[in-house]
Amino acid sequence: MQQTKTILDVEQIRKDFPILNRKIHNKPLVYFDNAATSQKPSVVIDAIKNYYEQSNANVHRSIHQLGEEATEAYEKSREKIAGFINADSSQNIIFTKNSTEALNLLAYSLTSSLKKGDEIVISQLEHHSNFVPWQQLAKQKGLNLKFIEINKNIELDKESIKKNITKKTKIVSVGHISNAIGTINPIEQITKIAHENGALMVIDGSQAAPHMPLDMEKINSDFYVFTGHKMLGPTGVGVLYGKKELLENMQPFLYGGEMINEVKFEGTTFNQLPWKFEAGTPNIAEAIGLGIAIDYLQKVGMGGIHEHDKELTEYAMEKLSKVRDVAIYGPKERGPIISFNVKGVHAHDVSQILDSEGVAIRAGHHCCMPLMGVIGVAATARASFYLYNTEEEVDVFIKAIDKVKKVFGV
Repeated sequence: MQQTKTILDVEQIRKDFPILNRKIHNKPLVYFDNAATSQKPSVVIDAIKNYYEQSNANVHRSIHQLGEEATEAYEKSREKIAGFINADSSQNIIFTKNSTEALNLLAYSLTSSLKKGDEIVISQLEHHSNFVPWQQLAKQKGLNLKFIEINKNIELDKESIKKNITKKTKIVSVGHISNAIGTINPIEQITKIAHENGALMVIDGSQAAPHMPLDMEKINSDFYVFTGHKMLGPTGVGVLYGKKELLENMQPFLYGGEMINEVKFEGTTFNQLPWKFEAGTPNIAEAIGLGIAIDYLQKVGMGGIHEHDKELTEYAMEKLSKVRDVAIYGPKERGPIISFNVKGVHAHDVSQILDSEGVAIRAGHHCCMPLMGVIGVAATARASFYLYNTEEEVDVFIKAIDKVKKVFGV
């Protein structure tokens, strides 16, 4: 099996993912839909199974053996996440059910202190999860929502960044890597500009956390969110990192069990961080599974994963760029995502024919309808890569596109 020239032993890694043994329409599965969700290694699947079979109990409540085991495993995952992103403390790590919930938490909690006419800045690249919450809150509270524009390479325009972030800006929220195009945004530069203008900085790291080393001290954003299911973990668990002093001053997003300290008829006091923002029984098994996924990623090495994904994406870009009548969107330097269209063929038809060849990709607007409007397309086909993908699979993907062209006479 061909491999990129990184230190990763991809052939060995693939043995850890049971689903990669599947056949689709009697063809070996080529899974290129990692930006939507990643596959799961056996150790993550086993960890979730083991929790339910051996330690199933609620956390932070019961003092019996099962309850203590569950709580210890749950909180250990929080510590692993803090280490994974180089956060100051595990108190800065809030469990949510995904990035969308984390961003909604911020939108509702942060905007409670804003007044009519205050400004929020996002970009034209944003996923709906980092677009709609701010849009709706702006409408409800009379806030001004401004957009950093993209240039012809579908990168954030430098002048537009400077123009839109001003002393009136209270919150800036942008994605680290575009899920639709793969554009890598200059988040450290944007964070610096936001802070110089007295604004808070929020980063949606859903597409970055699985693929590159992260350092919250270096990035210096006020908040950073990501989701477990895109980084080998289970669905139903996400992460909100926030600076402690900001989290302490924020109002909770949800109220109820676990996030309280004391309840009286006259009023309620809230729990300390991080549990202040974790109302009710959390997704315990999923959080534990995410901790094991992080163990796996760190054992492989995030630096090696980043290099592998980069080299594989470059290989795929080179091969795809040689196919006539294929339009590729976005800059040359990108995350492990390639968004493209075949001339005269709808992206859904491209995806369907690729599926018949065992190749799984995404087709549609990728939850980025405003961006698609700016680019001037209704949809694109999207191939996205991860640590278990190979050059051989890219070659299968290219041959499948040739079949698309043949079927449609392109």
